Amino acid sequence: MKITFNLNGKGMELDVDPMSLALDVIRGLSLTGTKEGCGVGVCGACTIMVNGSPVSSCICLVGTLSDKDVWTIEGLAEKMPELIDSFVEKEGMQCGICTPGQIVAAAAIDSVGASSPEDIKKYMAGNLCRCTGYQTILSAVEEYVAIN
Repeated sequence: MKITFNLNGKGMELDVDPMSLALDVIRGLSLTGTKEGCGVGVCGACTIMVNGSPVSSCICLVGTLSDKDVWTIEGLAEKMPELIDSFVEKEGMQCGICTPGQIVAAAAIDSVGASSPEDIKKYMAGNLCRCTGYQTILSAVEEYVAIN
């Protein structure tokens, strides 16, 4: 089945099984920044942005992306370098497995208007990290929100 959508600002038309997972299709396009962590939609490592909202790509069927705007870490790194800079400056990563999902979730904060540390903490709660203890991630997101 042909699926058309925008991926990282570029029009895509793919002939894929609509029941394929978005994560598998995206990684099959050599966009490997999106990671699989848990495979059941709870860790956030596979987060992509769909029409401005964070979505777990490991449980998202690619057929649901038809006619939507989809962003991965690769596209957001080019579109929002200041967010990447905040993560680097605040050391908001350690092993790097969760970092792409954390950054994609943070990029979607603009659409919900989270600005207080409490709002940011609640909004980022869907992304797990085994390494950092979260404070450096939250500091990076708070810095990004403050300068934007």
